[in-house]
Amino acid sequence: MLRRAVLAGLTAGSLLLSTAGCGGEEAPQGGSDGRLRIVAGFYPLQYVSERLGEENVKVTNLTQAGAEPHDLELKPSQLAQITDAALVVYLSGFQPSVDEAVKLQAKDKAFDVAPDHGDDPHVWLDPVRFAEIAGKLAERLATLDPANAGAIRARAGQLQDELHRLDEEYTAGLRTCARRDIVTSHAAFGYLASRYHLTQVPISGLDPEGEPSPQRVSEVAALAKEKGVTTIFFEALVSPKLSETVAKEVGAKAAVLDPIEGVEEGSDYVSVMVRNLAALREALGCT
Repeated sequence: MLRRAVLAGLTAGSLLLSTAGCGGEEAPQGGSDGRLRIVAGFYPLQYVSERLGEENVKVTNLTQAGAEPHDLELKPSQLAQITDAALVVYLSGFQPSVDEAVKLQAKDKAFDVAPDHGDDPHVWLDPVRFAEIAGKLAERLATLDPANAGAIRARAGQLQDELHRLDEEYTAGLRTCARRDIVTSHAAFGYLASRYHLTQVPISGLDPEGEPSPQRVSEVAALAKEKGVTTIFFEALVSPKLSETVAKEVGAKAAVLDPIEGVEEGSDYVSVMVRNLAALREALGCT
């Protein structure tokens, strides 16, 4: 899902020059505080890195709060952070500029969370798969920080327990529902739908900025009417206009289903997943 000209200007030469000019003042393992410097491509990767490392790591999120991570264009200072990091946690194919920077600057110190197959990158929306990522990342961090390996693995176990409890809540909460079709503004919820036996009906494809054809919009509206859909979902970081248009045509309401690519202050991955579950239960008429 490479974006238009996101990589323009990020040639090998410009990367090397900008990182040399911004030079890392800290050693790859961190500064005088001894904490590992970790760079995360976007929020879920920041979340899992901080949960595993806690006070032993300093995590920098390349994507600012409220920004679409797909469209990230790296600044020279961020390229320097990637160069100086002990570990870069990213998802290949999701942020092209990060992919390019990793290839040129951090190939040997990168941890890729991308799923083994499939075009949908939103693997973190399946808590079971996210728990697997946490376990693998914990092992990588343990090799980088052997003095704290035991604590890292213990935190991983705690986080995995939380994620498995979340999975149990979803399984129970979505077991008995009047409807099982979720109409979404774009195809971000494939892993979640697959895990909990729902059918995702996206208005547009994997690109949240992609414009669906009028025919596609009509097809989704017709299907929504046929299935008795009561809610058309849109995302927190994307304009709701498309979903609102379909909702008006169907006689449904529009509501947020958050892909958790970023979070508001005071929220975290688990709390947003809980809100998503409540939104799904209401929309699907679950008992």
